[in-house]
Amino acid sequence: MTDGLRPASTADVPALTQIYAHHVLNGTGTFEVEPPDEGEMAARFDAVTATSLPYLVATDGGDVVGFAYAGPYRPRPAYRFTVEDSIYLDPNATGRGLGTRLLSDLLHRCERLGIRQVIAVIGDSDNTTSIRLHDKCGFDHVGTLRDVGWKHGRWLDTVLMQRTLSATDADL
Repeated sequence: MTDGLRPASTADVPALTQIYAHHVLNGTGTFEVEPPDEGEMAARFDAVTATSLPYLVATDGGDVVGFAYAGPYRPRPAYRFTVEDSIYLDPNATGRGLGTRLLSDLLHRCERLGIRQVIAVIGDSDNTTSIRLHDKCGFDHVGTLRDVGWKHGRWLDTVLMQRTLSATDADL
């Protein structure tokens, strides 16, 4: 049974580093090939939280077993209402609905902040788990970039998905 979801803190960085390192080394959801160390993960955490965008963790028995965050999509000011989501689970925490809970809560928090668009940049078109998760949470497939990454001895696609939140122009 999962304890729940909560905002991440700097104390979670070691667990975030470990979960992400597994995906870097064993998966194709990220195109990084060398896992970042705790210092780099802390800097990335600080960069996201400095923007006041949500960074969440899922816990089980007090242990962090997954995380999700929304980061700026692009640095130019016109993109300020668009974010890119990222979500990673401990391999032992899959299949329990944690991804859905994390992504749904992340979307809700983004909407409350006035975010208009959420972009998912999914590594590997064979990453059906992430594609299904985003589809389940209301994302539309908007494109596939073919053979743009090389990892684990093969060419990989990037799948682009997009979800419009209910923020309106009146909110600007």
